[in-house]
Amino acid sequence: MRGRPLVLASASPRRATLLAQIGVEFAVQPAAIDETPQPGERAQALVRRLAQAKAQAVARTLPRALVLGADTVVVHAGQIFGKPRDHADAWRMLRQLSGNTHQVCTGVVAAQGERCAARLCVSEVTFAPLDAATIEAYWASGEPHNKAGGYAIQGLGAAFISHLAGSYSGVMGLPLYETADLLRQFGIHVPN
Repeated sequence: MRGRPLVLASASPRRATLLAQIGVEFAVQPAAIDETPQPGERAQALVRRLAQAKAQAVARTLPRALVLGADTVVVHAGQIFGKPRDHADAWRMLRQLSGNTHQVCTGVVAAQGERCAARLCVSEVTFAPLDAATIEAYWASGEPHNKAGGYAIQGLGAAFISHLAGSYSGVMGLPLYETADLLRQFGIHVPN
């Protein structure tokens, strides 16, 4: 890497794929943080806080690097849906999302030393109605197991989405427009 190294503080292969898509070189160093929401914490505050905690945790160990952290949650009827704990949790989430519109909130933070900047991306996603057999088959596919809201827009879950208003990459977990803006702010060249 030329100049200052860029590090993605995430174990998500989707985030790495998205970051590579905008033509920047980077290394990956996941951050281990507690992702439990604080009492009464709203989704937008939660994703900002977690993205910042991830970026700063890695930045403390790599003071020369520019570190990107990100976090994504799904919100429906005021309720935050993270990654499903088990079959029943995924079933509950998908049942509630079925036939409804929800928000996907993704926070992305760039940190280097004491300097930190954040961006937020909020998209609205509408699901077609899902019957029990569809939800069960989707769970059996393995795809919902580690995904916010129990679905993946870039996978089989795309067939459930009747409308998207916002950022496809933001729903995947790393909003590329906002990420490129942050990188440029820190002097990283992002091809146009």
